[in-house]
Amino acid sequence: MNTAATTAATPSGPWTAVGPADAPAIVFVHGTRLTRAAWWPQLRRLSGRYRCVALDLPGHGALAGEPFTLDGAADRVGEAIAAAVPSGRAVVVGLSLGGYVAVEAAGRHPDRVAGLVLAGCSADPVGAMAGPFRGLARILEIAPRGPLDALNAAFFRLRYGAPVGDPIVAGGFWSDGGAAAVRSLVGIRFRERLFDLWVPVLVLNGALDPVFHPGGVEWAASARRGRHVVIPRAMHLSNLDRPGAFAEAVASFTDEISRQP
Repeated sequence: MNTAATTAATPSGPWTAVGPADAPAIVFVHGTRLTRAAWWPQLRRLSGRYRCVALDLPGHGALAGEPFTLDGAADRVGEAIAAAVPSGRAVVVGLSLGGYVAVEAAGRHPDRVAGLVLAGCSADPVGAMAGPFRGLARILEIAPRGPLDALNAAFFRLRYGAPVGDPIVAGGFWSDGGAAAVRSLVGIRFRERLFDLWVPVLVLNGALDPVFHPGGVEWAASARRGRHVVIPRAMHLSNLDRPGAFAEAVASFTDEISRQP
C-alpha cells in the first residue's frame, strides 16, 4: 500500500494527507494559534496503518487570511474528509480548540464523522469558565507579536526538542486567528451538544491538565457512547507530552470503530 504523503492542491494547501488511501481514516484538528504541524508526532506513528489527515483551521497557517468562525472551521473539516479520505468517513481528533471544532463538525457533517476524540477541551466556555477564555483571547490580541512569537518558539524547542519543536515553529504562531477562534467559543455549551451526536466519543485528557481533566468524566457521560481516558504524566498538550500514548489511544479507538458493522 502507498504511504507517500499527499497535500491538498499545492504545497501551501490547507491540509496534509499521509498513509494508505484504503485504510481507516483519522483527521487531526489543531489547537489555538498553532497549525497542522503540531500533529507530526502522531502522523509519523500512525500513517503506516491509517489514512491520516491534518489540516489548518481558518485564521491559522495556510488559512490565515480566512476569518475564523466555528461553522466555517467545521466545514473545513468536512471538506478535508471529502477530498482527502476516499471512504468519505473519518475519526476526527481535536485538541483544545480543535476539540470544540470537532464537536461542531460532527453535528454539521454526521455522514463524514465516524467518531470523535476530544482532547483537552472538556470544559464549556460558559459561566465562570468564560472569563479564562476571554482572558486568553485578550492576551493574544494585545501582546506584542515579536516577543510573543519568540517566547512560543523557545517554549516548543526547549520542551519538545528540535524534531518536534522545529516544525511547529516553522508553521508559525497565529495570534490574531487564535484570539478570534477563542472568542467564538464563549457562551456555547458543547457538552450538551454531545448528547445529540450518535457517534462514539473518546474524551482524552492529560492527567496533569488542571483545567480540562476534571470535566472529562462528565463529558464522556454526556455522549451516547462515550468514555474517558487519562494519559499519565501529560499536561494540556497531551499529544506532544506523551505522543506515543496519545497515538496508541487514538489507534485503539479507531480500530474499535472500524470493527463495528
